[in-house]
Amino acid sequence: MSTPIRIGIIAGESSGDQLGAGLVKALRSRYTDALFEGIGGPKMQSEGFHSLFPMDRLSVMGLVEPLKRLPELLGIRRALYQHFLKQKFSLVIGIDSPDFNLGLELKLRRQGVRTAHYVSPSVWAWRQGRIKKIAQAVDLMITLFPFEADFYRQHGVPVACVGHPLADDIPLQPDTKAARKQLGIDEGAQVLTLMPGSRASEVEFLARLFLDTAVVCKQQIPDLQVLIPAASDERLAQLKDILMLYPELPCHLLNGQSHVAMCAADVVLLSSGTSALEAMLFKKPMVVSYRIGKWTYALISRMLKVDWVSLPNLLAKESLVPELLQDQATVEHLSDEVTALFQNQKRAHFLKQRFTELHESLCHGGSEAAAKALSDLLESPLA
Repeated sequence: MSTPIRIGIIAGESSGDQLGAGLVKALRSRYTDALFEGIGGPKMQSEGFHSLFPMDRLSVMGLVEPLKRLPELLGIRRALYQHFLKQKFSLVIGIDSPDFNLGLELKLRRQGVRTAHYVSPSVWAWRQGRIKKIAQAVDLMITLFPFEADFYRQHGVPVACVGHPLADDIPLQPDTKAARKQLGIDEGAQVLTLMPGSRASEVEFLARLFLDTAVVCKQQIPDLQVLIPAASDERLAQLKDILMLYPELPCHLLNGQSHVAMCAADVVLLSSGTSALEAMLFKKPMVVSYRIGKWTYALISRMLKVDWVSLPNLLAKESLVPELLQDQATVEHLSDEVTALFQNQKRAHFLKQRFTELHESLCHGGSEAAAKALSDLLESPLA
């Protein structure tokens, strides 16, 4: 009997957990006896993945905030490195979380372990010098978007563009009526979905800002209904505590169900990140916002090389959706943009058309295409 192949995967947040679950499922269809270990969340674990550490220990953001947890993070990375080497893993895949994963991938590759990175860092947007480290750290970069793959080809890094798995999972024509029926919401209601992020720090920065915005919007739209999907049990508890401060604002707080909540919405107010892509795929008008620590923002903003931060705008190469970041993220600005979207049906129709075009451009096979690229890597001769 041959020894089962061992594949390591490290995902640091809920979007990575979702990608990782699809990847584990697709790889297992090719390697039925494979063992999958590393760090992952509930979706990956439901596919038979063994997580060596809780995923939320990696869920830190920015440049300054992770320094507070640096000893713990270095300890986790050291333990993973030793485990993957000792157990003779054939392949280790970092999913996003580049500040954590690239250093691990680099050390493992130097020891002869094949490595891949799934979801490109925003190296094309800022800190472009990182491309040198990436070229040394990975045997394969797997990107979600075509413009990212072009950047890696220009720098001689092996790359596979697989599109975004969500583009294949989410139908081109979302069923808003069915989503509202599932949530017990009237078909003709005015619905605003709030998505303040999946990390504790994001919710801390954005939840009250979004809820204050919803209060102002409800004053102008009296029959407004508000949905808030919590990304995890921890975020559910955090949001419950915050909502106690808003007894005058009726909200439907959901445990998960983010896709249903977006599908049911007329407008989505969300934190910049994967949720903006999801709202685009559900063809929903949106307002994108973000706040982080002021010193982190000061550092990042000086290094940005792009005109936009949200994926709909980056993919379209134009300002399709409003982006209100940091000091521009005020209740007044956000409520003005949200109410304008509720009132402008012509704009909603235009966005639906553009979002459909962008959706179609991202259908490249997703998890199955990523598994094919990784199996090709596994079966190629070692360099």
